Amino acid sequence: MNCRKKFAKWFFRNRRNKITMLVTALLCIISVCLNFTGYALRSDSDTLVYAGENTDTINPVLDSHNELPNIIFSGLMKYNVSGKPVVDLAKSYTYDDSSLTYTFNLRQEVFWHDGKPFTSADVVFTYNKLTKDKTLSADILSNYQDISSVQATDEHTVRIVLSKYNTAMLDYFTIGILPKHLLEEQDIATTSFNQNPVGTGRYKFEKWDRAGGTISLVRNEKYYDKIPKIKKVIYKTVAVESTKALMLQSGEADLAWLNANYAKRFRGKTGFKNYDFKTADYRAISPDFRTDFWVKNKDSIGVLNYAIDKTSVIKSVLNNQGRIAYSPIQLNNTFGGNKAAAIYSYNLAKFAKEMQKLGWKKDSTGIYRRHGQKFHFTIQVRDYEEERVDIANVVSKQLKKAGVEMEIVLVTKFDWDAGYNGFLAGYAAEFDPDQSYQQFVTNGSSNTMKYSNPVIDDLLTKARHTKDVAKRKTLYSEFEIEFAKKPASVLIAYLHGNYVGISGLKGLDTTRVLGHHAVGVMWNIEDWTLSKK
Repeated sequence: MNCRKKFAKWFFRNRRNKITMLVTALLCIISVCLNFTGYALRSDSDTLVYAGENTDTINPVLDSHNELPNIIFSGLMKYNVSGKPVVDLAKSYTYDDSSLTYTFNLRQEVFWHDGKPFTSADVVFTYNKLTKDKTLSADILSNYQDISSVQATDEHTVRIVLSKYNTAMLDYFTIGILPKHLLEEQDIATTSFNQNPVGTGRYKFEKWDRAGGTISLVRNEKYYDKIPKIKKVIYKTVAVESTKALMLQSGEADLAWLNANYAKRFRGKTGFKNYDFKTADYRAISPDFRTDFWVKNKDSIGVLNYAIDKTSVIKSVLNNQGRIAYSPIQLNNTFGGNKAAAIYSYNLAKFAKEMQKLGWKKDSTGIYRRHGQKFHFTIQVRDYEEERVDIANVVSKQLKKAGVEMEIVLVTKFDWDAGYNGFLAGYAAEFDPDQSYQQFVTNGSSNTMKYSNPVIDDLLTKARHTKDVAKRKTLYSEFEIEFAKKPASVLIAYLHGNYVGISGLKGLDTTRVLGHHAVGVMWNIEDWTLSKK
């Protein structure tokens, strides 16, 4: 193996983030050479090393897009293989429709990772934070706005009363419960608990080595349910996508979510196995409706769909590991996928015709103008997310060909107050379609870009409070059509969840649909086994 030639070829193909990538590549070359001489860099056989995402917070209330809260904390409910809520910390529950009351009977002999007993007081504390703490800012708060009161009737019984029927409420009872004895006097947003979490889940937080970018967990030997077979989990906080692939190759990681092109390199490769999950994770151009450009031109968002060759994006950037997106809930088998909402196709002639109807005319440079304003807008893209950068670049070129300038601004962290006209977004509603409520309803807790549409508000609110499944399906079908006509974002593609693991890792179940950034892969980690021989 000529390491120098291989590195040179790789380096000039990947100029972005040169310093980080250079260091990683050198480590990779060293490890490959060591492996070649017979020295294995694999960690202990009872330790799973996962190349994960960057994170600075481990708290289920504040961080819903990360694997760690799912295995450190437990909720009253949890999702099963089919993505349906089933009991977890609650050993049983009842629902009284006349009083809109859920009564949860809690498991006994459950302990926090610090040894303190878990009780109903912890449940009351958590849900009061979600519903009564006016200082708390979190994406998920809209999910709990129909809760009117939470009361502990004894140490192992909790009553939660709703102000209105909410069909997705059981889903939202999956949120991880927080320990009252550690957080009662703390500010949830700033507490050091977020870097030293204590839960009741399958794995216990051990330490966070920030310099080394590793978070160490050990299995909870006193876990109330099935104790995992794998003793330890090392979570590597990795930003650059190419780094994850190099870590797998060099033996520094045992499992990673990779973009489609990096995952392709491991297909059929000795010592590795590819896992292809279905996800509800889509990419889209998300306009910031607070900015002057979209205040004046929001009528021209939907028409951009005609100018984007989404099939080409999927083929070139996603290596065919995805599908065209036309609705934010289209992959929901029960309520989504209304084909009548797929009203756009790649058609530059149609685009030109619709732009003319809207009053846009091309100037001497070939760019559309209206009322003296050029069709030019800026979008933020995080520089370390290679796949998103590539999607943005392809789409920008396609739009430029059609007469629209989409300027890409590379950032290390999204800044919602910098005045950019939007961002290259990723979202997912992998469970109940009511997950879209917080994002698209006016003033929803996750409505970052301040989209507002009274028709969407009405449809999503009615669907949330409707019991009849057929009626809900009708409402969501209407939502999909209205969204297509007056979109909150220009949907591009759904991504498959491409994971790669070493061949000695067994038990991953690809049945369940995963969420944003393919989160949820560890839903059955207690069934995984690991061998590094």
